[in-house]
Amino acid sequence: MAALLPPPKRQKVYHGIPEPENPPIEKSPNVIVQFVSEEDGSALAPAVSLPANISRDDLQGLVNNLTCKADEPVPFQFHAVLPADVVNTESTRIVISKSIEADVLSHPSHAFSPEDILVVHCSPQSVFRVRPATRCSSSLSGHSSPILCASFSPTGNLLATGSGDTNARLWDLFTETPSHTLSGHKGWVLCVEWEALERKLATGGHDSHTGKPIGDALKGHSKWITSLSWEPIHMLTCFLQKPHSPRLASSSKDGTVKVWAISTRRLEYTLGGHSASVNVVRWGGVLYTASSDRTVRIWDASGGRPLHTLKDHAHWVTTLSLNTDFVLRTGPFDHTGKRPSSDQEAQSRASARYNDLVSSTSELMITGSDDHTLFLWSLFPSRSDSITPSGVAASNGGKLKPLARLTGHQRQVAHVAFSPDGRWVASAAWDNSVRLWEGRTGKFVATLRGHVGAVYRLAWSADSRLLVSASKDTTLKIWDLKTYKIKTDLPGHTDEVYCVDFVADKIVSGGRDRTVKIWKN
Repeated sequence: MAALLPPPKRQKVYHGIPEPENPPIEKSPNVIVQFVSEEDGSALAPAVSLPANISRDDLQGLVNNLTCKADEPVPFQFHAVLPADVVNTESTRIVISKSIEADVLSHPSHAFSPEDILVVHCSPQSVFRVRPATRCSSSLSGHSSPILCASFSPTGNLLATGSGDTNARLWDLFTETPSHTLSGHKGWVLCVEWEALERKLATGGHDSHTGKPIGDALKGHSKWITSLSWEPIHMLTCFLQKPHSPRLASSSKDGTVKVWAISTRRLEYTLGGHSASVNVVRWGGVLYTASSDRTVRIWDASGGRPLHTLKDHAHWVTTLSLNTDFVLRTGPFDHTGKRPSSDQEAQSRASARYNDLVSSTSELMITGSDDHTLFLWSLFPSRSDSITPSGVAASNGGKLKPLARLTGHQRQVAHVAFSPDGRWVASAAWDNSVRLWEGRTGKFVATLRGHVGAVYRLAWSADSRLLVSASKDTTLKIWDLKTYKIKTDLPGHTDEVYCVDFVADKIVSGGRDRTVKIWKN
């Protein structure tokens, strides 16, 4: 008797449609990967052979294990640098966001193959993450003229705005309601600046006065104020004196910079070397000033002695930023939210944060100009460097040379800003674009395109992962630095947006429509 075969297995049917066949598993090639540090290019571990479809999260765990940081893992960003012979005007690097196979081997440039030894650059990220804003939580009216400047306090609990209606206003961010109106100016309020301990606010106006909510105005400039900067907390020598007050520097259209003693409300000294409007003043380890006379000048803050004059720009120098700006602005306050119990603790915390940043790299400065270019400068050596600026100048025939000249913008540079960790520089221009550069070398990284009007202002998130831009096209845009594309578009203003600021997970914007908008996740 012949053996009977079992009947064929009944095929599964879903609503009358046969079950689709499982796609065959695609084989992924193995690649040899060499992990290197983005800081100095040194190898983090020997080269390893990995499947090309290994995910980014698995790469992160592998690097932490190879560098013996598995107990306290550090988040990393990974990228591969495109070869110099590959022409790409939008970006010079490929960020690994999914896997090596999906991002690098499948890149349209076809610059890499599985036979290459793939050099993957690893850059550590901050241990906390800022949530991107996605909605407008409040639209605050109160100003009767365009809003020209806006600034969060160091902790992000208060907000100050300045307007063409001659008033500055304080807003309570817990209730998102008006707190105080600071009147006294007789012209537009062009700049507002918080002291790093969040105790005082300085405002500068078109009436050439530096207004203070305490006492009378500080009068001395003959034309309007363009910029304000407080003395850093860690540099204060009279911290034990009461009442404690850091000094304030103000730059003006009259071509001078004045340094004021706030405790006595007197002028300490005037810096008068510029021959045209001083557009920006920054107080870091020294005083930095940028002017429409095409020069940038460096001054000793203790007595106003000139140190360097930089004459490389060919047109007005309109914007200036330091890699220490974020640390100087926030002083003793970091992402943990702990408040110092005393002035001495505040100073020691601020000093530790500043020294931690400048111990590996010196205090860097970047300047932007109407000549469409930017210059990156390192004027003072890092703690580990034995070369002095005077030694460098002597070798160059008495002239200090910039680290890099950054070209690419097609129109005037409106604003430039270092990321809080100093790794990135973002520049905004009237050519409707934002450009991203390496903060230590000035190398071009990517162009961020999406605005259809001039880009006026930029602001970084505290974790250096997000960048927000404000534009003439009435929108704010949050940029994703993994893809160099728009992460979130924030429409809502009805006219040009003049100012933007980013603290914690809150964004504030203001502009010609006379409305302050607060954006949250």
